[in-house]
Amino acid sequence: MTTEDAETGKDLDRLNANLSKIEELSQRLVAALSQREPVRPSLEAPEGDLFMRAATAYMAEMMHNPSKILEHQVTYWGKALQHYADTQEALREGRLAPPEDSTPDDKRFSNPLWQTHPYFNYIKQQYLLSAEAMERAVADLEHLDPKDKKRIEYFSRQIIDMFAPTNFLGTNPEALSRAVETDGESLVRGLENLVEDLEHHEGQVLVSLADKDAFHVGENLATTPGAVVYRNRLFELIQYTPTTEQVFRTPLVIFPPWINKFYILDLKEKNSLIKWIVDQGYTLFVVSWVNPDASYSDVGLDTYVEEGFLEAIEQVKAITGEAKINAIGYCIAGTTLALTLALLEKRKQKPLRSATFFTTLTDFADQGEFTPFLNDDFIDGIEREVNDKGYLPSFFMTRTFSYLRSNDLVYGPAVRRYMMGERPAAFDLLYWNGDSTNLPRRMAVEYLRWLCQENRFAEGSFEMLGETLSIKQVRLPLCAVAAETDHIAAWKSSFDGIKQMGSRDRTFILSESGHIAGIVNPPSKKKYGHYTSDAKLEDAEAWQASATYHEGSWWPRWEEWLRRRSGARVAAREPGTERHPVLCPAPGTYVRGSAPD
Repeated sequence: MTTEDAETGKDLDRLNANLSKIEELSQRLVAALSQREPVRPSLEAPEGDLFMRAATAYMAEMMHNPSKILEHQVTYWGKALQHYADTQEALREGRLAPPEDSTPDDKRFSNPLWQTHPYFNYIKQQYLLSAEAMERAVADLEHLDPKDKKRIEYFSRQIIDMFAPTNFLGTNPEALSRAVETDGESLVRGLENLVEDLEHHEGQVLVSLADKDAFHVGENLATTPGAVVYRNRLFELIQYTPTTEQVFRTPLVIFPPWINKFYILDLKEKNSLIKWIVDQGYTLFVVSWVNPDASYSDVGLDTYVEEGFLEAIEQVKAITGEAKINAIGYCIAGTTLALTLALLEKRKQKPLRSATFFTTLTDFADQGEFTPFLNDDFIDGIEREVNDKGYLPSFFMTRTFSYLRSNDLVYGPAVRRYMMGERPAAFDLLYWNGDSTNLPRRMAVEYLRWLCQENRFAEGSFEMLGETLSIKQVRLPLCAVAAETDHIAAWKSSFDGIKQMGSRDRTFILSESGHIAGIVNPPSKKKYGHYTSDAKLEDAEAWQASATYHEGSWWPRWEEWLRRRSGARVAAREPGTERHPVLCPAPGTYVRGSAPD
């Protein structure tokens, strides 16, 4: 047998092994898809009348301003035909090279073959020319309600992104090259990855962004020493072990959002805000929310305030013996902290010395990038979903957030995982991102209806626990940190809420980066800077124009602000007391998904 025969035999064995694996994976694929529960059409796409209104607006444009429509069409036809002619001319001359490429840079087309190979370059240029024409046609629609227009822009963008040539094997040079180099094994691995994701998500396609086996909560995530010192059906209260001999008298409690888990603030030692705060000499408590199931159906925003925020505040006071404490609220927990502060003001109770808000919305007049999801068609669908199940499954929130950045969080990862056969990276932040939680039925509807749609808190008509609450009733000293490129809680919307609060002592800090990286920004990295200004909190753009840029993290600046509201130093407090014995080590049981007894 020659060497060539031996290599051919190996290739044949490899091919047969791959074919056998494909058969096995196909059976698993069918089994996984059979587990998929149908998703309500109203949660998959907007109602058809939205597109009918868009079509009507387009026809109105044709009737009232036909020259503009003709200009759109002629411009697109001209560019497309010129590109086709240039390509044909190059081929006629025997030049196997693409014509001049003046399309904008796009990281989806970073592989050199998109620039150098005539076939792939032709496809890329035609796609980008078509995408530009579609976007311009939608942008120039005038006879359309602004909210409808924003929704049409969003869903048009989704269609454009979905049909990118990078998303299909036959038009993705990198995936095709990988398949040839590996004798098709990359495609087999990709099918295996797809089946794994379908099995993990009960038949739903949700791309894994991080290696699920690389991290374990309590082992290499959420490892700051501490203990659970109180537990009720809604939360576990973690008190962290001091690292200094003395601590500031006034304790601090963090209320993280319950849409995700608290350990975003304690990923690893080097970027843990929790550890950093403890190291600055604070007695720190953190609330770890339960992941609700159908038994939490009747839990509403008032329940989170009464059994969550108010209860945690009282427990921290009882454990430390202090009459007042400081509090932090992050994202939706910041919104609910503001509701709690307004309630306390109406009740003339003052258990808090100061409040800090991380990327918090309290005025929802500008719904930002969530506008496409806050119309009645979607929220009616969510209401029907939660009425059937008793809770909103985490799948819907995860998918919604992902499609706000579809190329980065959906299509790009899907191409690498399913067409290239790659395993996801061991990335702690993306692991946390996939470890999401459910929302109780009543709370989900109240948040979407009363806050997002009706903006009751900013309008001064939010009714809770026998009181009518207004944003103006938030009157204690506060510090707000917003993030410049935050697509979940836009910084100008956050600013607009803070400026309406009744506090005389208000500090606003604008961090670079987004919803997570803008907050999880340790000083040691010196990665993102921040802005401050002494200007009045009246207009966001004017405030930004007058702001001073500071290199590095905002953490030390905020800690200096907090220190002035934290009293003298006292002996460090170990977790728990005789009346509040240690229940278990941090990070507790709720963060791992265990429900209360």
